[in-house]
Amino acid sequence: MRLERYGALTVLPVMAAPAEYGRHLGARIDPLMTGVGPVEAAIALTGVLTRLEVAGSLPDLIVSLGSCGSRTLEHAAVYQAASVSYRDMDASPLGFPKGVTPLLEEPAVLPLPCPIPGVPTARLSTGANVVSGASYDAIDADMVDMETWALVRTARTFGLPLVALRGVSDGRAELKALEDWTSTLHQVDEHLAAALDRLAAALEMHGRAALDLADPAGQDPVPSAPDLEPALP
Repeated sequence: MRLERYGALTVLPVMAAPAEYGRHLGARIDPLMTGVGPVEAAIALTGVLTRLEVAGSLPDLIVSLGSCGSRTLEHAAVYQAASVSYRDMDASPLGFPKGVTPLLEEPAVLPLPCPIPGVPTARLSTGANVVSGASYDAIDADMVDMETWALVRTARTFGLPLVALRGVSDGRAELKALEDWTSTLHQVDEHLAAALDRLAAALEMHGRAALDLADPAGQDPVPSAPDLEPALP
């Protein structure tokens, strides 16, 4: 694991699985690997941030990178998560809206900064299950993953912002084998690296203000294939 410096800001890159960490990202970052799922993500990031806080070296920003599933978005393309929700949480029998954690003063959907010009945005849902086929019918989001909500909650506990970049690896067809997820990860790796370069450029130009300049409403949340071309090298 290595903290990166983009201009005046220090950044902690975070990923879940080595399979998503290909040669393009490997040439740029040495991320914290948390393991798969919200529990592992929260444990790993909390431990690292606690040690960094004690050492007086907390980063300015956390960047979460990885793959996601989507039934509607362009496959292998990269999206900035404009928001994240927690699909596992359902206390509706007690009168709480689905997605709202009881006794926690947080909404069901958390907005996220989207500071990268030219990279489209989408809504993200986090949960501990692999979503496939008809399971997408129950998801009120454009894409799904298994870590981001936990990472955001952990980052917010330490007063840190988080940018989430997700490359679509699957979702068009029902998942039946591990290869249905891994077959596009080499493309996701390349496109995530290109998006990370753009994030670095934005942070070097604007510093912390880049996170405030973000305007998800100004991005196309579901681009067509031709519209994706400017976001890639």
